[in-house]
Amino acid sequence: MSTGAVLGWTLLSAFVPGAGHLRAGWRKTGLALLGCYAAGLLALLFVALTADGDLFGTAVNWLRTIAIGSLVLGLAWFALVVHTFIVLSPGRLPPNAQIITGTLAGLLAVAVITPFAYAAQTVWTIHSTIGNIFAPDTPLADRPQQQGRPVDPWAGRDRVNILLLGGDADTHRTGVRTDSMNLASIDVASGNTVLMSLPRNLENVRFRPGTPMAERFPNGFRLPPDPGGGRSDLLNSVWEYADAHPEIFGGRTHQGAKVLMETIGHTLGVKVDWYALVNMWGFAKLIDAIGGVTISVEKDIVFGKYNEGLVKAGTRKLNGGDAMWYARSRTFSDDYTRMRRQRCVIAALLDQADPATVLTRFNKIALATKELIRTDIPRNMLSHLVPLALKVKNAKVSSIQFVPPLISTGYPDWDKIRQISTKAIRESAERRPAAAASATATPSGTSTPKPRKTASLDPTKSLGDGCGVL
Repeated sequence: MSTGAVLGWTLLSAFVPGAGHLRAGWRKTGLALLGCYAAGLLALLFVALTADGDLFGTAVNWLRTIAIGSLVLGLAWFALVVHTFIVLSPGRLPPNAQIITGTLAGLLAVAVITPFAYAAQTVWTIHSTIGNIFAPDTPLADRPQQQGRPVDPWAGRDRVNILLLGGDADTHRTGVRTDSMNLASIDVASGNTVLMSLPRNLENVRFRPGTPMAERFPNGFRLPPDPGGGRSDLLNSVWEYADAHPEIFGGRTHQGAKVLMETIGHTLGVKVDWYALVNMWGFAKLIDAIGGVTISVEKDIVFGKYNEGLVKAGTRKLNGGDAMWYARSRTFSDDYTRMRRQRCVIAALLDQADPATVLTRFNKIALATKELIRTDIPRNMLSHLVPLALKVKNAKVSSIQFVPPLISTGYPDWDKIRQISTKAIRESAERRPAAAASATATPSGTSTPKPRKTASLDPTKSLGDGCGVL
């Protein structure tokens, strides 16, 4: 066999295992390898055609096995290339040809194992990241099946409520102030989501009756003014205050997250299931990891201690730092405008963080995420939350901002806030046909567009409303 033939059949075997063995006369081995290869391709095709959110969710529980399996498969493929080269009898070639074919076959074997090693490393990174971020397993998702029926991970709930917090923790600052507070209420059947934003400067916050904070502040969260004239009794200070006063909770420490979840749930009239606290500057690293986000900046945004920074107006791809300053700056602005800009950044991230981008930049995203998130979501709920998140990606996401003139932050109408929240959640749960939702049939058979609600009557908006308008 010539030098070219040895190299050609070895190369072909790297893509069609067994071809080289058949050429070398190893008929049974070649047919077995081809059969296994064909079965593997059919299995991959079946998975690709039937893959859904449930499959991705299940895969979360098998990450360690998938990583080890990828590495083992890569080693097997490496051995296959080497064995194929050997059975093609390169020893019959001239000495120089043996050196050339041996070197090229070795490089080919290394090239073959590389994608498997990369896949194993990526999956192991996912496994490690999940272990670092999420809380220990809980028994909720592991209940055994009853009478042959699969367990309901949501325990009969129609919605899951997750509190999304943006914290300003830093090396030079004590405690955590939650300057961004959004409750995502997700319909578990459709993925339809309502994102409800509460302002950081909400005053006279009411605590859930019967809790230690309600006993301490029966008439609302009110403290004497700070020495500098500021206030430390706004909604964004609840977490920090609870953490700083364990005596209120009988000496129990780190009660801030639980208290804030109870408080916001009481304010909106819902039960908060879990929270995720995002470090705002870690969020900037996440945006950098996906390559930036494209945002239409409606006017110049000034930032910095001496107003030295500037995010210019116009549509462009912003890096993490500029995107965060666009979302956070209060210079020549106010809290409510800033809340709208934060919502625009979230909308842009949801829209632009497509699966291809996430996969190609996953290692950078995973490293950024370790510094980004603190949460009490149990690890074993991920197999159910992953398919739910995929539903949300393609579902209707609406938002409400509880800001003036809708409510007064100094003297909030708590009943009104709960009524608006309840109405928005109820409408999100409605699953009407598209035609019925957009038009109403008349007796003559024609259809008349339904009148649009005005902003004054309906505070619920699409998540991207008001964004990208220059």
